[in-house]
Amino acid sequence: MSVKTKEAARLKRRRRVRAKVSGSPARPRISVFRSNRGISAQLIDDVNGRTLAAVNWNEAAVGTLRGSDQAKKVGELLAERAKAAGVDSAVFDRGGYLYHGRVQALADGAREGGLTF
Repeated sequence: MSVKTKEAARLKRRRRVRAKVSGSPARPRISVFRSNRGISAQLIDDVNGRTLAAVNWNEAAVGTLRGSDQAKKVGELLAERAKAAGVDSAVFDRGGYLYHGRVQALADGAREGGLTF
């Protein structure tokens, strides 16, 4: 019996989610990355292979916050940048993480910022 690490299990879940979720120019994909230090998100058009907008936890407006507050601010900034790029609707890719805690806070922040998914 092989030992499966947490990261290997997450990547397996990520591949399963990505088989079903794809971004288009009209509805790009919100890709989430969560680490112990912070959270980041990108708005990706999979058809053309382009990133339309991105937010990282190292940015000045986000860096001082921690936890769910940081995730919510990342979602709000992503929604703001999506509006500037002409996007108002997206699909959510949780990246193999549970839709709970910081990932859910990011999604709620993006919804409050005006994105629909």
